[in-house]
Amino acid sequence: MRRGRVAWLLLGVALVLVGGGAVVAHWLFPPPPLWQAYPSSVAVFDRRDTLLRLSLAADGQYRLWTPLPDMDPRMQKAILLQEDRYFWVEPGVNPVSLLRAAWKTYGQHASPQGGSTISMQLARILWQLDTRRPWGKLVQIIRALELELRYSKTQILEAYLNFAPFGANIQGVEAASWIYFHHGSSQLTLAEALTLAVLPQNPVTRGRVHAGYANQSLLRARAALFARWCELHPRDRGQWSIMALPFRLGTPRELPFVAPWFVDTLLWENGGMGVTGSGRMANLLQGTLDAQWQRLLQRILQQYVAAHRHEGLQNGAVLMVDYRDMGVRALVGSADFWKHEISGQIDGTRARRSPGSTLKPFIYGLGFDQGVITPATVLHDVPSSFGPYSPENFDGRFDGPITVTQALIRSRNIPAIEVAARLSHPSFYQFLQAAGVQALAPENHYGLALVLGGAELSAQELATLYAMLANGGRWQPLHWLQQGQQPKDVPALQLLSPEASFLVLDILRQNPPPAVAQTGQATSLPVAWKTGTSSGFRDAWTVGIVGPYVLLVWLGNFDASPNSALVGGEMAAPLFFRIVAALQAADPKLPVPNWQPPPRLRSVEICQSSGALPTRWCPKRGKTWFIPGVSPIAVDTVYRPLWVDKSTGKPLCPPVNPRRAELRVFAYWPSDLQEVFARAGTPRSQPPAPPRCPTQGESALPPKILTPKQGVVYTLQRSHPERSQILLKARNDAAVQRLYWFVDQHLVQSVAAGEEAWWTPPGGGRFQLRVIDDQGQADERELQVVQVP
Repeated sequence: MRRGRVAWLLLGVALVLVGGGAVVAHWLFPPPPLWQAYPSSVAVFDRRDTLLRLSLAADGQYRLWTPLPDMDPRMQKAILLQEDRYFWVEPGVNPVSLLRAAWKTYGQHASPQGGSTISMQLARILWQLDTRRPWGKLVQIIRALELELRYSKTQILEAYLNFAPFGANIQGVEAASWIYFHHGSSQLTLAEALTLAVLPQNPVTRGRVHAGYANQSLLRARAALFARWCELHPRDRGQWSIMALPFRLGTPRELPFVAPWFVDTLLWENGGMGVTGSGRMANLLQGTLDAQWQRLLQRILQQYVAAHRHEGLQNGAVLMVDYRDMGVRALVGSADFWKHEISGQIDGTRARRSPGSTLKPFIYGLGFDQGVITPATVLHDVPSSFGPYSPENFDGRFDGPITVTQALIRSRNIPAIEVAARLSHPSFYQFLQAAGVQALAPENHYGLALVLGGAELSAQELATLYAMLANGGRWQPLHWLQQGQQPKDVPALQLLSPEASFLVLDILRQNPPPAVAQTGQATSLPVAWKTGTSSGFRDAWTVGIVGPYVLLVWLGNFDASPNSALVGGEMAAPLFFRIVAALQAADPKLPVPNWQPPPRLRSVEICQSSGALPTRWCPKRGKTWFIPGVSPIAVDTVYRPLWVDKSTGKPLCPPVNPRRAELRVFAYWPSDLQEVFARAGTPRSQPPAPPRCPTQGESALPPKILTPKQGVVYTLQRSHPERSQILLKARNDAAVQRLYWFVDQHLVQSVAAGEEAWWTPPGGGRFQLRVIDDQGQADERELQVVQVP
């Protein structure tokens, strides 16, 4: 008797030790989270909670892990009523149900009965058990008890509702809800909740969808469950009429597939799923996209490309960014995602292309900030040579004197090169580097081609540059995810001043839109926009600010094949303004940008012919913006007074006799502009040369060397030195008659004012070049020549 008591005591101690050890082990070595058992799908939503795509999990299943509190409570109760009404009180196994199932299966040889609890069903799913045989059922029972020991009831129910089969390759109530009902499990109706509740019991048969409707097996099972439901919830009896109606069900093929290029980017950048700080899968991604704008822009692009296919247009891309938060609102990567002939699944907004003239606004913005120009500064659109390179304008013409405003609006090349050459720090190349433009070659690789669109960049990079203008010169990267999911923000970079940004936008806003006949629709929205055409007619661009958005349009071919129709102003601009009109029609209350000048800007009076401060002799004046302490200060020198003899017209030195002399104002245009006027058929009259008066001092402006260019290295071919002549050209004052060219103090040429000279280097090396006019004024620069075979 005593031995028996000792044995029972030892057994009790052992059980306590084992139980206590199990508890300690549970706390020291907590079990892995149940959501880690299987991979999850990723649901991507737009900013207004519209589903864009539900991806397959890595194992080919639709399975979307959702926390229990986010599921409809009625659906949870219905599942327990159908599958395991004693779930909350049983220890993971229901002996009565097991015995009843065993008797019916083996004693009465009826249809096999499982008798499984929720915990047992979860065990079968997690360990992939074969429970059709007694041994498998025993293992299932043991695993269910293990789950009950290691996890709470809430965790077990949550895992079951996320892993239970719901037909085909659909697992979990959240995925089933989106596929069958097109909304999440938190928005289920009673009919939908009961439908989901009866599916796991026989998912293969009941999950079949016939012509978009639930089959009779599913409806009968749901009706039986509804009868039991009404016993517990009599207030729901009034829904019998709803239960009797045909019940529509969706299929995986009906899942939305919106903005595939945008969604692919999200999935790629998040590795197929996001990860929260706690390590748990973030299988719900909410992007910055707006599905309404996406569908609108995608439809317009497809229609436009189809309408211009006879001109050889095959492809295009459209990007729209809200510059207020840098969120991508619409991204159309190609004209047709499913069209293999045009490689439609490529995202054209990520492809690196030549931007043409779309970068010119930023050259002028840097010029404003570095005190090189004002909007009214007069630049010289004249023939120019840069070593062997002689750039021209798109139309092959030169406009002569042209203001910065008109040079940018009309996209003239020579003025842009002139401004870029005068930039110091940062240079245009350094600016692009700071603005996040990737894959740039070394600076000396581009030369002047950088100004005219020689560097390739993507539409996404270009959009951030224009958004910078709208944000007062602050550059930020694009945002793809809504706040809360967005990775840590990159600090904004102040690449341009608010004043320079405003001046650029103010000019672009003056750019007149294409005729209504081209766009098909008119718009009253103010738009600041710019076009671009790449060399060889491979890319047509239009990009601008409309409302709170940066809108960018690209047309071309992914294989970079040329097409003479690919001109920014003629092909891309009409599409751009067609989208602008559609945006305004879809949202008449579209916010208009607050384009108010920054407080630091000042409006000053200038002489329109030169863009400089006017003298009393300036015949026509205007206004321009001026950045105090930054903008260049110069006084007009084109219009000059001169005393002339009334009878002979010859200039006189003061003092003069007012009876025989009169004061006249003459326009002294530089020599290069005089040449342009003559070529255009509107030559300017030659003003008289001012007399050399003893007390007058310098009356003419000094010459300025135009070519050779500063910083350009010229080459000398040893075998053909006659092919290596270097053009010598200078801009001189209208009062100058002759120019003298010196190389290292040796006179090499003497030419009439305004004429060109040529010089052949005797060999390689550095030479000091100097030009002197007949007034004794000079300009000089160093020239480098390298000999090549």
